[in-house]
Amino acid sequence: MTALWIIIGLVVGGGLGIWSTTSILRNRLLDKSQQVLKDAEEKGEMIKKEKVLQAKEQFMQMKSEHEKKVNEQNNKLRDTENKLKQRENTLNQKVGELQKKNDELKGISENLNKQIEALHVRQAEVEKVYKESVTKLEHIAGMSADEAKKQLIDAMTDEARAEASTTIMDIVEEAKLTAAEQAKKVVIQSIQRTATESAVENTVSVFNLENEEVKGRIIGREGRNIRTLESLTGVEIIIDDSPDAIIISGFDPVRREIARLSLHKLVTDGRIHPARIEEVVAKTRRQVEQDINEVGKRTCIDLGILNMNHELVRMVGRMKYRSSYGQNLLQHSREVANLAATMAAELGLNPKMAKRAGLLHDIGKVPDTDPELPHAIFGMRLAEKYKEHPDICNAIGAHHDEVEMTNLISPIIQVADAISGARPGARREVVEAYINRLKKLEDMAMTYPGVVKTYAIQAGRELRVIVGADKVSDVEANKLSYDLSRQIQSEMTYPGQIKVTVIRETRAINYAK
Repeated sequence: MTALWIIIGLVVGGGLGIWSTTSILRNRLLDKSQQVLKDAEEKGEMIKKEKVLQAKEQFMQMKSEHEKKVNEQNNKLRDTENKLKQRENTLNQKVGELQKKNDELKGISENLNKQIEALHVRQAEVEKVYKESVTKLEHIAGMSADEAKKQLIDAMTDEARAEASTTIMDIVEEAKLTAAEQAKKVVIQSIQRTATESAVENTVSVFNLENEEVKGRIIGREGRNIRTLESLTGVEIIIDDSPDAIIISGFDPVRREIARLSLHKLVTDGRIHPARIEEVVAKTRRQVEQDINEVGKRTCIDLGILNMNHELVRMVGRMKYRSSYGQNLLQHSREVANLAATMAAELGLNPKMAKRAGLLHDIGKVPDTDPELPHAIFGMRLAEKYKEHPDICNAIGAHHDEVEMTNLISPIIQVADAISGARPGARREVVEAYINRLKKLEDMAMTYPGVVKTYAIQAGRELRVIVGADKVSDVEANKLSYDLSRQIQSEMTYPGQIKVTVIRETRAINYAK
């Protein structure tokens, strides 16, 4: 029984303890939640105040910026308004000045009108007096005014014609002397200031060998090496009994140079077979093309020619491997460029344009294809294609008279080209043809009556004809020189010009014994 009460007491005590503990915990939790809510409300209030402050600050900043922009715009508007007012004041001032000048002009115009009216009145009076004077003179002279005027005009015309004829003759003679002196001066100075090489070009190249054994390796088995080399380079390789030498023949100097350089590389390397030949020729061709471009650029730089199309520069480089009558084309073109520039400077023309035209005048001789056109016309079209100056294009096309000359540069290029080609040592001729030309000159002169002896001198550039004094008079000697020069010009082909000198002399000889 006691145990039961003890158990009941424990249960009741435990329940009361649990209830009291639960009440305490509930109260504590309630207090803590209230404290959390209170803290959250305080924190929310603080955040709210901060956000409000930030919003106010941002609003004030935006307001300040807006006011600043408004002030700037207002200042600009005020400045613009001030400028407009200043311009308005200036215009008003100018309008006032113009109005004042207009008033002055009106006054001047009125004065002029009055003076014109007075002049008209005076002119009428003068005409009246003039008519009366003419009537009196006609009565005194016994002829009309028209007749007197005609006689006076005829007399003055005859006198003026006589004076004009004399003046014209004096001017023509003076012009001839001056023109001849100036032309000689320009040509001589141009030639003296230009120094170039003599002609050394031909149509074959000689490749020297160290020993005869290399010839067999170059020929190859059944001639396959030499056939490959000829087909790739487009030249003819002649291997004959010449000791330690191979002849490379061809009219295209570029191909001959490629063949010569390729042979040199093959012989130096020692490996000579078709595949190696093909490789070496291709590499040499690229090397020669690069050398052509470098020569063109260097030539333009040496002559001071700028802004030329790269295709024209490449063609200038190709001139290095071309020849004309044995004269290297690049040297000839450089010489013509320098001569033309000197002449243009002496004559007060543009020396740079003349030098450019002189360098390009034979550009039609180095085409990539074979056009069916004269080289001057083809060169002119090339220059037009690459946007050269029209005067330069005309000078290129007209230097052999294929087209009409339209500017003063064209005759200068023609003259410079003739000087360069005609100077001694510039171009080579075959000896036989040279001798035949000299003989033909002398024989042609001997066909004229009264000719005693003939001599072709100065490399065929002068023909001296000695006539008998008893058979040919002075007048006939002059006519003989003219007729012979015309016949040479029409029947013969030659560079430059040929001077024909007829010599007639009388000798009186006696002996004292």
